[in-house]
Amino acid sequence: MEKYQLIEQSIIKKFRPQIWRMFIRAVDDYQLISENDKIAVCISGGKDSMLMAKCLEELQKHGKVKFDLVYLCMNPGYSEKNITKIKQNAELLNLKLDIFDANIFSYIQTLKQSPCYLCARMRRGYLYNEAQKRGCNKIALGHHFDDVIETILMSMFYGAEFKTMMPKLISTNYQNMELIRPMYLVKEEAINDWCKYNDLSFLQCACHFVENNQYVNHSKRKEIKDLIISLRKTYKDIDRNIFNSTQNVNLNTILGYHDDLISHYFLDDYDFKKQNK
Repeated sequence: MEKYQLIEQSIIKKFRPQIWRMFIRAVDDYQLISENDKIAVCISGGKDSMLMAKCLEELQKHGKVKFDLVYLCMNPGYSEKNITKIKQNAELLNLKLDIFDANIFSYIQTLKQSPCYLCARMRRGYLYNEAQKRGCNKIALGHHFDDVIETILMSMFYGAEFKTMMPKLISTNYQNMELIRPMYLVKEEAINDWCKYNDLSFLQCACHFVENNQYVNHSKRKEIKDLIISLRKTYKDIDRNIFNSTQNVNLNTILGYHDDLISHYFLDDYDFKKQNK
């Protein structure tokens, strides 16, 4: 049996409860894939997107729904050694990458402050555009469970708002395009264990800020990640409770809320409720 086949086998056997079942649950619960979808699987070169690609490949082979996959890899300005690493891992995993260039890093390096938000927006725009060129109607990103709960706390602590990273989104700028996150329920610990078990090594964040150690130690996301790790030591289900809080919101106990159309403050109908109680 080839190395890539053993790696594939580990996903559905050794790591079936932690990875495969959680992947399938997200696909089913959030209705991420429909008949005749053409999905651009966005490969960054990291562990999350590479594992996502193998999970989607397995589902395509053996699932009941018929859909197509394109393994789309953007080079935003990686060093030659990092591009080589991505190609080597793709070959090891038997993935045929469709690589395109995007000159993002050269622009991002002109910024004096944290470039991460702008970089993420630019990356997503390029991915949507290239996916659409290839006839895709969806892009798949490798964000996992820990990314979701970190985003919840970051929005509260640093954004003064309560929101989460959604399992799927309709694009506002690219017609008939959607974003899906099939790894939404898979914990990062399980992904790390899968990598160790198969002796796999993938890119970390390969931007020049990280390579030059200019920004990595000051990441707000890293602060939140460390906080959650600390909280897990005293209460192992803390992450699950953070996650579940986003689907157990009681609007009667919220000072205010809004969507794209309306804003509501609890005093707006307080007197009406008082008179009609």
